[in-house]
Amino acid sequence: MPNIRVELLPGRTVDQRRRFAEEVTRAAVEALGARRQDVRIMFEEVAADHVANGGVLASEDETRAGVLSKLAGSGG
Repeated sequence: MPNIRVELLPGRTVDQRRRFAEEVTRAAVEALGARRQDVRIMFEEVAADHVANGGVLASEDETRAGVLSKLAGSGG
């Protein structure tokens, strides 16, 4: 049983998570020979101030400002 854990910044919609789950499940079935019903995907939202890339918190990274504002306005 593949257990796949996905960490995301908050703001992805249910439709986005659903599509991601469908695509990853399809890939796991093809690549691993897993049964579709045995593929488990767990989404965990991680606050932008709990993630750092290149030593900079995602919440303070000016290069990600557009991405973060887009996520904040997308709802769930």
